[in-house]
Amino acid sequence: MTTPPAIRIDNVVKRYAGARGEEGKLALKGVSFDVPQGQIFGLLGPNGAGKSTLINILAGLVMKTSGSAEIWGFDIDANPRNAKRSIGIVPQEIVFDPFFTPYEVLENQAGFYGIAKALRRSEELLAAVHLADKRNAYARALSGGMKRRLLVAKAMVHSPPVLVLDEPTAGVDVELRRQLWELVTGLNKEGVTVVLTTHYLEEAEQLCDRIAIINHGELIANKPTRELVGMAREKIVSVTVDKDLTGPVEETAFLKSEVVEPRRLDITYNRDNTTAGHVLALIQQHGYAIEDVTTREADLEDVFVQLTGAG
Repeated sequence: MTTPPAIRIDNVVKRYAGARGEEGKLALKGVSFDVPQGQIFGLLGPNGAGKSTLINILAGLVMKTSGSAEIWGFDIDANPRNAKRSIGIVPQEIVFDPFFTPYEVLENQAGFYGIAKALRRSEELLAAVHLADKRNAYARALSGGMKRRLLVAKAMVHSPPVLVLDEPTAGVDVELRRQLWELVTGLNKEGVTVVLTTHYLEEAEQLCDRIAIINHGELIANKPTRELVGMAREKIVSVTVDKDLTGPVEETAFLKSEVVEPRRLDITYNRDNTTAGHVLALIQQHGYAIEDVTTREADLEDVFVQLTGAG
């Protein structure tokens, strides 16, 4: 038997109400995909693509117009309580009551889920997010990075099998980003399915097992990360020649030719139509001897731009 998905989205449509009887914005246009259990799943797309709307539907904060969604096998309409208990959401915004301590924040959240005092994990979670020493500090006194980590702990108080992080590293420094990813990958190794939205494509490429891309409310890609990166058809070869270039070397086989240094040329080509060897031969035909060559493989950013048309 195949393992059921952690999240199943089936033909979800969301149209917001318009003003004065006008037709509102269509934020999601029949989106369907599954999030496999145990993976780190990336949900990417430009601003306004519909990512946050979809996450808010899963969180029960936004009502979908039509379609269905399941979390850990529980339909969000037919079984909302079990669906909500199966998911933890780490929002973009940092929201806390500033007069509670981190320990109290977690205890209150556990109370909202009806978790008996003897079964609460507040101390364990504070240790896991490296905030045990801030147990009794006011939340308002925490740094931005500490607040981010506390949000992750808050989302995990009811031990959900699915954790959703909505732009968790937006506006944070490199060190904090590294700490957050160590925390998230650790949770994933313990069996938590992670859904991640991020604008840092390099981050998604390194972390995610699979990536879905939404653009203008439609799903335009849903593939394993390596397969998605392999979709990029363009490749760049950087060539150092034996004398100063008089200008870009123009050939129909080149998509782009750019002089980046007096003796260095970057050539972009479609790997379906030509090879690096052919590129070098064409440059030599223009009277240049090749002294050094480097190539750059396509990355997720290349695919993202290719699919979304984002500049």
